[in-house]
Amino acid sequence: MQRDDVVKLKLDNGVRIVTEKIPGVRSVAIGIWVGAGSRHENDKNSGISHFIEHLMFKGTEKRSATDIAESLESVGGQLNAFTTKEFTCYYAKVLDEHIDIAVDVLSDMFFNSTFTEKAIEKERGVIEEEIKMYEDTPDELIHDLFVHTVWPQNPLGRPILGTVQSLEGINRDAILDYINHNYTPDKIVIAVAGNIEHQDIQDKIGPIFKSLNRPENSCSVYTPEGTKTGVSNLTRETGQVQICFGTKGLAQKDDRLYSVYVLNNVLGGGLSSRLVQRIREERGLAYSVFSYHTAFCDTGLFTFYAGTSPTKYDEVIQLILQEVNDVANNGITERELNKTKEQIKGSLYLGLENVSSRMTRLGRTELCLNRIIKPEEVVERIAAVTLDDVRSVAQALFREQEFCLSTIGPLEKPLDLNAYLHL
Repeated sequence: MQRDDVVKLKLDNGVRIVTEKIPGVRSVAIGIWVGAGSRHENDKNSGISHFIEHLMFKGTEKRSATDIAESLESVGGQLNAFTTKEFTCYYAKVLDEHIDIAVDVLSDMFFNSTFTEKAIEKERGVIEEEIKMYEDTPDELIHDLFVHTVWPQNPLGRPILGTVQSLEGINRDAILDYINHNYTPDKIVIAVAGNIEHQDIQDKIGPIFKSLNRPENSCSVYTPEGTKTGVSNLTRETGQVQICFGTKGLAQKDDRLYSVYVLNNVLGGGLSSRLVQRIREERGLAYSVFSYHTAFCDTGLFTFYAGTSPTKYDEVIQLILQEVNDVANNGITERELNKTKEQIKGSLYLGLENVSSRMTRLGRTELCLNRIIKPEEVVERIAAVTLDDVRSVAQALFREQEFCLSTIGPLEKPLDLNAYLHL
């Protein structure tokens, strides 16, 4: 138990139920979190985690796909799911009076999906179209290309959707085998937030999930080596050149992560950030420019993105590097530090006014860290970050020999990363 309003129960089989009571709201969000994502796949079944996510909505022993779709919409609720590189989440949001329906539908999907051959073939086609749509969207595709450039030999570098080729090799037996080996009790967290009573939720969910008895499977997930300088370009006759540039970041358990939050916010985390002000507002070189940090369980990635004209990408990359070198050599200002701390705190607390955001915080931190990180702890850790902390972490991350660069679009000349890095 963390707080009176946040309670954690671990069933005998290892399934965890985490609940947060939020007085004054009429809604409830519930999510079934599974520690199985694209990094748990191999070359042959790449995309299977996302494939299974889709198939969970295609029919159970007592509900058709239409029944599932209508079940919560008919009471004004929402039902959805998403897959990441490290986990999959099936979730619903309903009025508190309809929590029983949400629990019933989600658990029915989770335990009783039929995965018929007809549904598999139909959904294979749907996902292939999703892949094609994604590949036709350069400003989204560039991020997958960049991750593959950073980690070409690691599952983290593969796209979550898989490929058209890998999907063709996934059949019903492969799907059931993946579920049996990865949807195990030790990897499952049920997170619920909203107008609920802890004991009531435990009484509803506990009996359903306590019967899950798949043996724990020590799935082999290996940490990728440190990034090496890499360059990739996908040539397309587009109106813009999409740019991703960055380096290895920090893992979720790294104490320096809060300093990275500050660093990222100063560099490219908002409209007042350095990159937006310098590249968009002062120079007019890009409409969209930002940075972000992705923390995995054992590693991370710090990424800069911009979309710009084919005649201006060279200047944009140089401007990004100038800011990177400046924070590594000189750090940030006290004004930037104080402003960023308030921005992060404000964004955090505003997000907590949404029960879905609270449910996500519960599920993600419990699944990834085996504990709940309270908002107050985040604010406290952010407040403790110093100018020296930010400069130190910038120096640790922004090592020239570890940068990677990816672009999509028509280039006027071949990319030479060494020229940008002045090596």
